[in-house]
Amino acid sequence: MKAMITGASSGIGRDIAINLAKLDYDLILVGRNREALEEVKTTIDGKVKVKIIVVDLSNLQKVKELYVLTKNDDIDILVNNAGFGVFGEFFDIDLNDELNMLDVNIRAVDMLCKFYLKDMIKKDRGIILNVSSSAAFMAGPLLSSYYASKSYVYRLSLAINEELRRRKSKVHISVLCPGPVDTNFNNRAGVKFAVKALSSKYVARYAVEKMFSGKIIIIPGFKMKFVKFIVRFLPDKFVTRINYNIQKKKDK
Repeated sequence: MKAMITGASSGIGRDIAINLAKLDYDLILVGRNREALEEVKTTIDGKVKVKIIVVDLSNLQKVKELYVLTKNDDIDILVNNAGFGVFGEFFDIDLNDELNMLDVNIRAVDMLCKFYLKDMIKKDRGIILNVSSSAAFMAGPLLSSYYASKSYVYRLSLAINEELRRRKSKVHISVLCPGPVDTNFNNRAGVKFAVKALSSKYVARYAVEKMFSGKIIIIPGFKMKFVKFIVRFLPDKFVTRINYNIQKKKDK
């Protein structure tokens, strides 16, 4: 059994890898930081086979090369975890930073889903876990493009799941939608969380458990489950205004 995890050098990706190693999955760890990936490998090594692939997923040619490099590895689980955010007013965010984010958060996820899903459908087995966010449920002023990108991942995952269901396929797709998690996200985005974050270890353990149980939408923690429930009954304009005030508190 083999799993590939993108963004595996830290946070949720790292901890999902550790959890899957405990279940005897050989691993392909994908990320930009070789040193950090080597540290994860050292933590896991000896229990399962671990391969490291260093790649920047904002380079879409490299995304294609990643698939070519791993397509014969018979991957059973794909975890699309790599992603980041850029903070600030939309007009003021550097365009290149924003486009790099969209390439990682949307286009790379879309491409990897398509590449590996075709293989899984042929085998009629496999699991894809796409890491979205509670941001997918609403608009996010000051993190506008990030929120929109996570909405794309969320909606894409639900749509693919329905297509698989109608095919009566044994391939399964889940989407993980955590709220704030104690990872490197806030440092890269240049923000600080306005509310208490969940630990990445808890989120990863919960995600793996629910993924294997066939859960489609995975939301760790009661607070975010409540948020998803309540926003359905509130006007979008009202939720967006509240969210602006929450995001403003993140400004370092």
